[in-house]
Amino acid sequence: MTEIIIGADISKDHIDLHRLPDGKRLHVSNDRKGFAAIVKWIDSATLDRLVYEPTGPYHKAFECFMMTKGLRLSKVNPRFARRFCEAAGRLAKTDRIDAELLARYGQLLQPRILQTQTHIPSDLKEFHVARQALVKDRTAAKNRSKNLVNPLLKKQNAARLRQIESQLKAVTEAIMTLVSNDQTLKARYDILVSIPGLSQITAFALLIEMPELGELDEKAAAALSGLAPMTRQSGRWTGRAFVTGGRAIVRHALYMPAIVAIRFNRDMKAKYESLCKAGKPPKVAITAIMRKLIILANALLRDNRKWHIKQS
Repeated sequence: MTEIIIGADISKDHIDLHRLPDGKRLHVSNDRKGFAAIVKWIDSATLDRLVYEPTGPYHKAFECFMMTKGLRLSKVNPRFARRFCEAAGRLAKTDRIDAELLARYGQLLQPRILQTQTHIPSDLKEFHVARQALVKDRTAAKNRSKNLVNPLLKKQNAARLRQIESQLKAVTEAIMTLVSNDQTLKARYDILVSIPGLSQITAFALLIEMPELGELDEKAAAALSGLAPMTRQSGRWTGRAFVTGGRAIVRHALYMPAIVAIRFNRDMKAKYESLCKAGKPPKVAITAIMRKLIILANALLRDNRKWHIKQS
């Protein structure tokens, strides 16, 4: 039986689909009526994967609907998909072309299937985005307070800071409530916060921004978080490896936990000191500790167990 690959280009109002190997197309509205038409058009028995790009708020309802129908979904990085289009020599960009090339991307590269447990409720994601924005606002308000002289402006800025702190507290509590009400998320959260140095906020970042944790191998976990060193070599020339790509939010969330681990975790401290003694710059050594933390979190979630202190 021939396996079907479908590419879906999702915009605000419409979804364009391209099916391989027969090349048939479908154009529907981006709403529940359109979603139902897609499911009717798809033969789920022979569907290998449905490939699409994240498009902000426009793909969320589509993703949730298709997941409830048990379809095999592959959500691919838009940058990778665009590079694939360029490599294929298709420089033009339309919804129909994008849908076709997403299908070919799925056929040739077979991107990872999105697991049901990696789907994060939209409210949880929105709360986390709002919290990040509030943290930026707080930083900006604190920086302004250092330069204000006018009493009125100082008073308004202080009031704004109090308001931000109140909103931060409310959003954080809302995130914790959603996590606590979901048995799977709560179990994963408890595992993450058991790791020394990983705070509640870092656990939120890992749960929401990297839900694939626990399903990846070590190299994939490091790469997805942007903490895997990329080799640079050509002929006799060998350049310095560096980390790049991945999810910057996850990488940023792991920086302070790595600093804490270097101070209070015996194994992490020993690893950091050995790297520094070997001549590695401190930032490179800290990045290595961040990589060890994400690999540790992935392993604990995979094994469904909390971190525990090794007995001497």
